[in-house]
Amino acid sequence: MTAPPVKLHKSWNSRLRALFIRSEAVRGYTLLSPTLIVMAFAMCAPFAILVTMSFWTQHAFEIDTAFTLRNYQAAIDGPIYKALLIRSLWISGTCAIVTVLVSYPMAYYVAFHVHRRKLVWIILMTLPFWTSYLLRVFSWKVILGYNGAINSGLKSLGLIEQPLEFLLYSPTAVVITLAHAWAAFAILPIYVSLEKIDRSLLEAAADLGDGPVVSFLRVTLPLSLPGVIAASLLIFIPTVGDYITPTLVGGPDGIMIANMIQVQFGRVNDWPMGAALAVCMMVVVALISLIYIWVTRKMTERIA
Repeated sequence: MTAPPVKLHKSWNSRLRALFIRSEAVRGYTLLSPTLIVMAFAMCAPFAILVTMSFWTQHAFEIDTAFTLRNYQAAIDGPIYKALLIRSLWISGTCAIVTVLVSYPMAYYVAFHVHRRKLVWIILMTLPFWTSYLLRVFSWKVILGYNGAINSGLKSLGLIEQPLEFLLYSPTAVVITLAHAWAAFAILPIYVSLEKIDRSLLEAAADLGDGPVVSFLRVTLPLSLPGVIAASLLIFIPTVGDYITPTLVGGPDGIMIANMIQVQFGRVNDWPMGAALAVCMMVVVALISLIYIWVTRKMTERIA
């Protein structure tokens, strides 16, 4: 009576063992499973706590755990929250565009015009990012200041009479500082995308009579779009939640939604409201990112 189950058990073991040996994907996921489990727990557990807390209510120094949508209603109806979120999206979107425009020529030069010691060039481009993030922010604060390097240089050249006040404590200062702080994260994916382009395609375009500009627009740029898309998302998503840079160089006009979240968790001590604002920000950023990916994918398919 017990023999058939033993045989069935052995047959299933042999099938699973054969599947493990033959399938590279299964072996890869098996090797990665401990790390994936830890990462999933480390990401999902805080997010679950944040979402759960967003449905609670803060009363003085006590938290009421009764379910309520009051925080989300205040986040949606509050004009200051909507204004800060729109400003954050605008600043992060502008920062992503500026960073990609600045990083693309650097990545293009290393990919197509540097033939020896490319690793050294990549290290040199990322060298400024070995220093502390706060030191770089304070450096831009000195450069963009009322009597900083830019204003002093323009005054010494006679181009301006009064210092430019919009450079510091403004959205402009936030965009410049964030673009410099995240440039390395845009250069590397663009460089990898450009490095993978088959050079014979460029030679074929030249043989067909395309000049450098036309060849770039018809061949290089479309084939490098995956790197551009990845770079723009790598810049846009984290900069929406940045609160250090707006605090140091943004001023009243450069405050972003993350600063309000930090105030809710810190000074106001209203953790449920801060959690609701954080969840709303993440949902909006996720929707915008998904729409952006879908639109760029459709455009890439049409170009191809």
